[in-house]
Amino acid sequence: MTDVILHVYDVTNSGSEKTNNTIMQINKIFKDGMGLGGIFHSAVQVYGNEEWSFGFCDHGTGVFSCPHSKNPMYTYRECIVLGKTNFPIFKVNQILRELSREWPGNSYDLLSKNCNHFCDEFCERIGVPKLPAWVNRFANAGDAAMEVAGNTALRFRQAKTEIVSASKVAYRFLAGVGSNMSFTPESPSNSNGGSPRFQASWFRNLVSSVGHKPLDSELENQAEDTLQRQQQPTEQLHQNSRGVV
Repeated sequence: MTDVILHVYDVTNSGSEKTNNTIMQINKIFKDGMGLGGIFHSAVQVYGNEEWSFGFCDHGTGVFSCPHSKNPMYTYRECIVLGKTNFPIFKVNQILRELSREWPGNSYDLLSKNCNHFCDEFCERIGVPKLPAWVNRFANAGDAAMEVAGNTALRFRQAKTEIVSASKVAYRFLAGVGSNMSFTPESPSNSNGGSPRFQASWFRNLVSSVGHKPLDSELENQAEDTLQRQQQPTEQLHQNSRGVV
C-alpha cells in the first residue's frame, strides 16, 4: 500500500500577468473565501517522486509527468492525500500505460476532458476517492450548462419534427374525409363540422400560425383537386334535377 497524493496548482499560464493575477484573485475569493472552487490544475503522485497529469498536445499522448509540486507552468497551491492504493507498482504502471493510449493530447477539452477529469479517472482505477469537488467545480458547472443547453435544443428540434409530422398526418386525414364523403353545402352532416374544404383551410391556417405548413405544395394541390372532383357530381346532380319537368 502507498499514499496517493493530489497536487493542486493555480492556473497561471495565460502569458498575461494581468490575466494570471485575475485568476489568482478568482481562486482566492471563490475557493479560499467561499469554499466553492476556482481555476485549477491537478496532478496525482503515486509511487516515487513523479506526479502524473494530462494536457494538450498536437500528436501523441497527453499524459505526462514531472517532479511532484514542480510543474513550471502553474503556481503551486497545496497537496491533498486522497487515500492509499492496494495496487502494486507494476499494476499502477500498467494503468498509466493504458491511460496514455486512451487520452491523446488532441482530445483535451477545457470543460469535458481536462487534467482534473484525467486525475479523477486515474484515482478511480487505482481504487482511491476522486478529487474534492471544488477542484473541478467551475469546469463541471460549465460542462453541465452546455449539456443542458444542448439537450434543450435537441428536445426543441425533436418537438418541431413531431409537430410537422403530426400536421401532415392530420391534413391527409382531412383531405381523405373530403374525398370519401358525399354531401351538399346544405347537408345536415355539414352543420357541425363544416365542409372538408373549410376544414382543410382552417387546418392550414392553424398550422401556419405556429410557423409551419403541414404539407408541401404538391400534397396541398392534390387535396384541392380531390375536393373539386368530389363536388363535381353534386353540381351535375343539381343541373340535371333542374332539367327534369
